[in-house]
Amino acid sequence: MPKTDPYRLTGTDGTSSPGPTRRDVLRSMLWVLVVISTVANMAASYADAHTWVHLACGAVTVVCGGSLVVRSLRGRR
Repeated sequence: MPKTDPYRLTGTDGTSSPGPTRRDVLRSMLWVLVVISTVANMAASYADAHTWVHLACGAVTVVCGGSLVVRSLRGRR
């Protein structure tokens, strides 16, 4: 009986699984931007920054979050 490695990234037929697609990379990047802009907005709040800093961080968060929602809804069809 051949030994199988449970940590090997292979398919059921023994071939290696495909790498991440462009969609996966884009979704991950959007999530990273949402987190970074949210943290930057919180840091700006504690640092008593100018209003334009809050607006810029909020705009990035809204655009990225909206893009994630639209992509999710289009993926259901």
